[in-house]
Amino acid sequence: MASWPEFAAARPRLASAIRALVHQYGPGLGYLATVRADGGPRVHPVSPVITDEGLFCFLIDSPKRRDLERDGRYALHSYPPEDSDDEAYVCGRASRVTDVVRVSELAGTMRAKPDLSWRLYEFTVDVAMVARRRQGEYGPAGVAYEVWRDGSGDATGSADRVQ
Repeated sequence: MASWPEFAAARPRLASAIRALVHQYGPGLGYLATVRADGGPRVHPVSPVITDEGLFCFLIDSPKRRDLERDGRYALHSYPPEDSDDEAYVCGRASRVTDVVRVSELAGTMRAKPDLSWRLYEFTVDVAMVARRRQGEYGPAGVAYEVWRDGSGDATGSADRVQ
């Protein structure tokens, strides 16, 4: 599993494209998929935070937070842009951030309300993908994918471009 900075160093253009799609409306917006206790999927909208230091998300006490505490696997998908069908996808593992300084800095930056029972999670990157759709073209021929997979700990990963 690569950290966001490791992934971004290995594939800066792809990381930048994902960051742009997640933060296209200002604050980060995406759909977080987690694994329920019965093994089924759970999907909820969230506000992820992508910085140079990592990919983070504040989560209040909720079923999705309990999912991550039990089983850290996640998938994050960007909100769709208004003017295209482009999309970003990242999956990996989430872990709780307990460093008080880091939590405080990100809470201040993101204006997280201090009176809520939220916790901060950092997401690693196993797979990252951007799909770009050519306007007016539908089906597989109208989509270009760029996919990166973690390289088993070497953070260089492997990349595929499919047109």
